[in-house]
Amino acid sequence: MTLPFDDTVGAWVPHGHFSVGPTGSGPLDGLGFAAKDLYDVTGHRTGAGNPDWLRTHPPATQTSPLVAGLLDAGAALHGKVITDELAYSIQGENMHYGTPRNTRAPDRVCGGSSSGSAAAVAGGLVDFALGSDTGGSTRVPASYCGLWGLRTTHGLLSTQHVVPLSPLFDTLTWLAARDAVFTRVGDVLLGPPREVSWREAIVLTDACAQADPVFGPLVDAVAGALQSAGLPVARAPASCTDLETWRRAYVTVSAYDAWQTHRDWITREQPAFAPAIAGRWRAAAAIRAGEAAEAGAVQARLRAEVRELLGADRVAVLPSASSAAIARNADPAAVDAIRTQTFRITSIAGLAGLPQVNIPFIGGDGLPAGISLLGPAGSDAALIRLAVSVGRALSALGAHS
Repeated sequence: MTLPFDDTVGAWVPHGHFSVGPTGSGPLDGLGFAAKDLYDVTGHRTGAGNPDWLRTHPPATQTSPLVAGLLDAGAALHGKVITDELAYSIQGENMHYGTPRNTRAPDRVCGGSSSGSAAAVAGGLVDFALGSDTGGSTRVPASYCGLWGLRTTHGLLSTQHVVPLSPLFDTLTWLAARDAVFTRVGDVLLGPPREVSWREAIVLTDACAQADPVFGPLVDAVAGALQSAGLPVARAPASCTDLETWRRAYVTVSAYDAWQTHRDWITREQPAFAPAIAGRWRAAAAIRAGEAAEAGAVQARLRAEVRELLGADRVAVLPSASSAAIARNADPAAVDAIRTQTFRITSIAGLAGLPQVNIPFIGGDGLPAGISLLGPAGSDAALIRLAVSVGRALSALGAHS
């Protein structure tokens, strides 16, 4: 069964042009979705964004539990979409399969590594799409493309039969254009929400300082909506440690973990990677166990700080990325600078293993820009409901995309 539509956004990989019908009926009846080319589907090859991976791995003999659960709930799978190679980028380009089109900002990238997932949803070809988020790979595309997206609590959803990048940080995710669809998928994947009586909202001032000025009014709008809903709003940094230290800890620990995960395959097959991604693998290979252990100790301290800040019933407000979507022809040095600033923001949830949901907006410059809510571990479903209530409140005021 081939795709029931034309790929007008360049999101699908060549080996991903297939459909699988629902295996059951339920809350997702009538919805169609795509899967990032990290997810195994029985009988089909998983390419992980790289033709050498595709060539050296046989067709899957089992399907990802997430894909299976969605099919059982009534959704139809419409193939596999582009990911940055082995998910090792947040830019959204793939030298082998192309750069998917961002219909919300056509001269700009979708962001990665869930670039195909974001493009397919933003382009209206599917109702939602599965992605993943290790260092920002769902939060950034959601922000760039004006979508709802959630980085789940680390370890909450099964990563079986999904190609890893860094298991210490990998989370499985989804993106949707409509809040109702986003919530329905969450109900299926997360189960009944754990009730949270939110006590306070905290605007993370250090994270906000990393983002372009266009995010300022959007952060204030979200904070105002939370206050109107009865939550006191405070302003404080994520920690007393500067976010560059957070970023460096994340990069060191995750890169070392990624190299341990893929070292044997890379060494044996010598795959062709895009220059930027090849450079990351070389840097990862050079990290020694002692360095990783030191960075891991920093992570443990920072993780404890932010978890203590949130406790069991506080929610944090922060930008989802440091800028609007990057121009497709941007200078590589500019891309690296933006990437560095964005990782200072995204590393907070990454190091702490916490859920973070993107609320889509259109900024004063006319481009998509996301504001996130960050919650305690395991509060994913409650966080979605809080975010959707904020989005709807602001939409009624004409302040939401």
